[in-house]
Amino acid sequence: MKILITESIAEESVQYLRDRGYEVEEYLGHSQEEIEQYIKGFDAIIVRSATKINETLLNNADCLKAVGRAGTGIDNIDVKACTEHGVIALNTPTANNMAAGELAVGHAFSIFRNLCAANEGVHNGDFRRGNWVGIELEGKTAGVIGLGRIGSIVSRKLKGVGMNVVAYDPYVPQEKFDKLGVTRCKTLDELLPICDLITLHTPKTKETYGIISKEQLYKCKRGVRIVNAARGGLVNEQDLADALADGQVAAAAIDVFDKEPSYNKAPGEQEYDNVLLHAPHCYITPHLGASTVEATAKVGQGIVELIDGALKGELVAAINMPQFSGSIEDIKPYCSLAEKIGRMYFQAEATPITKVEVRYRGELAESSGTGIITLSLMMGLLKGMGNDHVSYVNAQECMAETGIEVVETKTESIQKYNNLINVKFVTEDGRELKINGTVFGPDTEVIVSFFGYEMNCPLSDTVLALKNNDVPGVIGRIATVLGSHNINIASMHWGRKNQDGSDNPHAQAFVAIDQPVSKEIIDELSKAEGVLKVSLLELGE
Repeated sequence: MKILITESIAEESVQYLRDRGYEVEEYLGHSQEEIEQYIKGFDAIIVRSATKINETLLNNADCLKAVGRAGTGIDNIDVKACTEHGVIALNTPTANNMAAGELAVGHAFSIFRNLCAANEGVHNGDFRRGNWVGIELEGKTAGVIGLGRIGSIVSRKLKGVGMNVVAYDPYVPQEKFDKLGVTRCKTLDELLPICDLITLHTPKTKETYGIISKEQLYKCKRGVRIVNAARGGLVNEQDLADALADGQVAAAAIDVFDKEPSYNKAPGEQEYDNVLLHAPHCYITPHLGASTVEATAKVGQGIVELIDGALKGELVAAINMPQFSGSIEDIKPYCSLAEKIGRMYFQAEATPITKVEVRYRGELAESSGTGIITLSLMMGLLKGMGNDHVSYVNAQECMAETGIEVVETKTESIQKYNNLINVKFVTEDGRELKINGTVFGPDTEVIVSFFGYEMNCPLSDTVLALKNNDVPGVIGRIATVLGSHNINIASMHWGRKNQDGSDNPHAQAFVAIDQPVSKEIIDELSKAEGVLKVSLLELGE
């Protein structure tokens, strides 16, 4: 598989992908238009903040499966378009939190103490320190807009230097404000007039774009200082330049622009311009929020591991997947089990189905993650139907195209197991074929019922499902055939039914084996005395 990297990440992270057999191309310093034309033939693309994953790029991509942003935000990724194209969208939402938070705090110190202006002055031979008298942060009020992960870091650090911190975030519960020791402002208008410093830490959305413009700037104290190290466009750039010019804003520190320049072009090649580049007392850094050795390593390694997992079809924390509470590691075993159950059906049964009913029992019924488990079931079923391009992102759409209805229900009622996944396949001839499974520990997936036969079978990558007459000698004959072909048996499990005195009792065997078997061996097993049906269940990747 081929992976395109359009913005620099740690070389160790690039090598991580190459060591796993990927063909990796670093295509750095190219324009958006060039990247949009170059994307053909790549299975994944890794970007940072400049490259836009938009409709044009996605339309030009002919085999793209995953896009990854090495960083926190997703404003340069059209998540809706990715979902419509069946492309998994990934980011690393926590890897650069500390770096971004520390930069914002560093900018606050700089504009309170005129550090950048003083540095420029002395390098030009001006040592008149009276020109750069600053003010202290101790006892001043900082207003934090957005109390998420980075806003919380900034609040904690500013409190640590003696500032009073107030914050506005309509989506964060009071408990978090209390835990941080931050005063809550119920509205932005309540925050603006009481602050000596305003620092922004929100994502860029329709609601937050231009959240600070002329109207808000002139509700602030005269001489307020502004820091934006979050997202370009949160502050109206022209309005900020005007407010700096007339002294309403004493100073501003900006790490991000609404429209970003190319961060790879040399000074003589750079054609970018912005009104803030000419504004007085405006100190600008070139999007350094994640530019620390530690953060670069974290975001690079984080995104390549996610890309690797996504390309392998593993469950990864994608932006455009159903959200759920709790750890993804806790739900992975159930997703794996559900996918295997889905894959089993068309490997064991040829009759088309019209409906699938999945019911979650026990503790699973209380989980918010069952939607992802159901997507896993759909993926397995679709793969069994020959769809090799299905993913967590497009599974629901692909299933809808088949016309097969999928219904999810929950009940806390359960016996014998803590959790149980019941799957009923309704065939077009009206039969109901059921497969039930559970998970013991993090890596033991167990089938407890298969098409009406009760059993207790841990799953492996390759399983022979054999239906046979429930008479003596069948087990021996099956083992003899496999042994004659040097096929090692890992485990054998039998389930029985019709044990009520009928003349034709049957049994169902699951035989886990250590290696694949050929069609010839399957045919030989099918001809063994007492064997009624043999299905090869290939459940590994």
